Amino acid sequence: MEIRMNYQEFKNAVLAAAKENNLKDYELYYTESSGTSVEAYQSEINTFTSESSLGVCFKCIINGKTGYASTENLTADDALSLIKRATENALSIESDEPSFIHKAGDNYLSFEAPADLEPGSSELADFTLRLQSEVYKADKRVVDGTMSASGYESSRYALCNSNGLDLEDTAAFSYSYATALVSDGENKYDGDGIASGSLEGFDAAKIAAEAVDDAVSTIGYTSVPSGKYTVVFSSKVMAALLSTYSSVFCADTAQKGLSLLAGKENTNVAADLLTLTDDPLYKDALVKRTFDAEGAATYPKNVIENGKLTTLLYNLATSAKAGVKTTGNASKASYASPVSIHPYSFYINPVKGSLEDLLVAAGDGIYVTSVEGLHAGANAITGDFSLSSGGFRIENGKKGRPVKGFTISGNFFSLLKDISLIGEDLKFNPFALGASRCGSPSVLVKGITIAGK
Repeated sequence: MEIRMNYQEFKNAVLAAAKENNLKDYELYYTESSGTSVEAYQSEINTFTSESSLGVCFKCIINGKTGYASTENLTADDALSLIKRATENALSIESDEPSFIHKAGDNYLSFEAPADLEPGSSELADFTLRLQSEVYKADKRVVDGTMSASGYESSRYALCNSNGLDLEDTAAFSYSYATALVSDGENKYDGDGIASGSLEGFDAAKIAAEAVDDAVSTIGYTSVPSGKYTVVFSSKVMAALLSTYSSVFCADTAQKGLSLLAGKENTNVAADLLTLTDDPLYKDALVKRTFDAEGAATYPKNVIENGKLTTLLYNLATSAKAGVKTTGNASKASYASPVSIHPYSFYINPVKGSLEDLLVAAGDGIYVTSVEGLHAGANAITGDFSLSSGGFRIENGKKGRPVKGFTISGNFFSLLKDISLIGEDLKFNPFALGASRCGSPSVLVKGITIAGK
């Protein structure tokens, strides 16, 4: 039985084999992840999961042709096999698509990684049961169907290549969330609460209260008459819309003719007060990246600045095609996946005013706090959307009664231009726990079409 190597040993074996085979242009990409999660139903732990995975992808360029090979087995034989298979693939491929090995010389930023306080399985279970108990205690209307969960995840990314790059990032965090189900005797309503970061800093009562308040706030909802309304989109909903349409800011989408932002760089595409930032090292991001999936340095950049589209997001291939520098946004869904493009912490910058200030400015309208059907009801190519929604009436500048069962329709590209006010309550999608996530403050938009009763 062959001895399994660690990454450092396997990397050295691959580099030695590449040298023996006279390979001049190559890259080794490595990912490793592990996680533990527990879930509680009623007053018991009903699910416990622990899993880990790792893998490497080797890429080489021979006579302008690119070959790939990947493996999950880090042994001496697999190091040799990886080189052999990638070389054979490069020699047999017919594609003339250009490929690149990133050069050294980038300025790589750094960050201070938080202490890796990995909780034990018993700690996760104890906290989850305490959270579940707090949800039931928070309101007598909480019923079975309520669930709580906690988990811990760690990840490691590494890349080395023939140009001397030797890079590594790590990340680790815990999370806990509750989904509360409440009943008024006739209907049931649900709500969520979540915390992420370090388990020792989580407050079970606070998470439970957030979940129960979210559910209870929608009891007794009605619909709204059809018409055009002034709408305040909650930070949660605006972040969800941005996430749904984030691909339109990626150069691969634009170069395929699938984004209306193609050719729009250095033109106005949004309201003057809107600045959209992509930041791989955002201060409270759970996963931070100093290099992308091709080894290019990452850095914060404004994609839209004061309404003007300053750049799309690029990797090496799309930047070469456009004649610009990569923005360090190359991404791989897994170690063996093809390279694509994704943002990091991608967010609309806060401007001024609390949510209450935006409601006062709206006067009368709709405060939209939830949308459904983003995959089916939103077209990323045209920007059109038609989404089943819920929220609250805005009455005399204040949050009024809950409303639900209405549809908001519009166009994302028009929406960016029509934003009148942007608040200061920036929030990210709390359930996006990876390197790519979207955030926004609450925003006010006039003249949104709503189909209700």
